[in-house]
Amino acid sequence: MALLLLTLKAAGFGVAVAAPVGPMSLLCMRRTLGQGWRPGLATGLGIAAGDGIYATVAALGLAGVSSVLLAHERSLHIAAGLFLLWLGVTTMRARADAVLPAAGQRVSWPAAFASAMLLTLTNPPTIIMFAAIFTALAPGPGFDPAVAAATVGGVFAGSLLWWCGMVGFVVLFRGALGPRPRRWIDRVAGLGLAVFGLVELRRGW
Repeated sequence: MALLLLTLKAAGFGVAVAAPVGPMSLLCMRRTLGQGWRPGLATGLGIAAGDGIYATVAALGLAGVSSVLLAHERSLHIAAGLFLLWLGVTTMRARADAVLPAAGQRVSWPAAFASAMLLTLTNPPTIIMFAAIFTALAPGPGFDPAVAAATVGGVFAGSLLWWCGMVGFVVLFRGALGPRPRRWIDRVAGLGLAVFGLVELRRGW
């Protein structure tokens, strides 16, 4: 019962981590809107997997991994910024009269998953946040594998639940959008991604 309660609390933290609007939210919504629920869900799964990896590093107290990632934080921010900037520009230039992007722009499920996970992993300070979450949820001192597994599983489940809900919401309204609203959504989403990319580049310099 205690582990179940811990898992539910961790899931709440997972939702809280995923909920704020940011580049990953725009990426997930744009892929769902442009290509359907499968690439959108693969993107959400990739983000949740990235959160789960960082949660695992925090739970296991892998100081070496954390140090390496934090040491290369600037390079990771630059890589993320360039990718987001490119994604923003291509999104703003996407065709509004097509329900799906052109064949050359189509993103496969594995590519959607991998790119979302890697983009999530370009923010090493997330480890510190998850370490704080584990400290808040830990029932006592010392490392307990069952507690660690329940917390990591809860964080992953909560994050994935949020992205599933977002994908479902976008899918509900996807069919009702014509070319003109779709074009404006592309412009706004693309501009947002480009701005986030510039912010990441600034953090990296």
